[in-house]
Amino acid sequence: MPHNKRESLIFTVMMCFTMVFVMSIYNVSLHMGGLSVASVQQAWLGFPIAYIFAMCCDWFVASPLAKGFAFKFLVTPGKSSPLAMTLAVSSCMVVPMVIIMSLYGACEGLFHMPGGPLANLQMLPMMWLINIPRNFVMALPWNLLVAGPVARYVFRRAFPMGTVFEEQHMELVRMPGAPAADAVNDVAESMDVEPVC
Repeated sequence: MPHNKRESLIFTVMMCFTMVFVMSIYNVSLHMGGLSVASVQQAWLGFPIAYIFAMCCDWFVASPLAKGFAFKFLVTPGKSSPLAMTLAVSSCMVVPMVIIMSLYGACEGLFHMPGGPLANLQMLPMMWLINIPRNFVMALPWNLLVAGPVARYVFRRAFPMGTVFEEQHMELVRMPGAPAADAVNDVAESMDVEPVC
């Protein structure tokens, strides 16, 4: 797992690329009736906007929700194993991202329907609800078994531990029992001030 905000941003860029590109190909292939060169081309054309949207949703919505839920209910930073923390956060990330990106895909699908988006707007909720389970059954295993491990491997080869920037995640620093939290509290007590984090 990334250990600071800069590492998180770099890892998110890599992870979003693999997830959005493969999920775009998957969804376009479903709508076009199968995987083909044309479906990959169509997915690639829609990729830049979907990627930017997914990055923003991941960074500002899904990541805080997933980490908050995982660290509160599933794992304890500093006590749980790195594998358990990785699986918990990765699994929790899939749920909000599938919900958000399924809505995005349904909205994008309206533009490809005869009559345009306004003529088919009443179909949006049903398209969204159909997309959620379809995307979940592909996104969860792809995230846990392929995209996550590959992105972590490439990330750690490109950026060995501690080479990006030495700034701990604030959610990990604030957690009681986390090694960084004890160090911050010790320094704050020795200075007789409240910790700023």
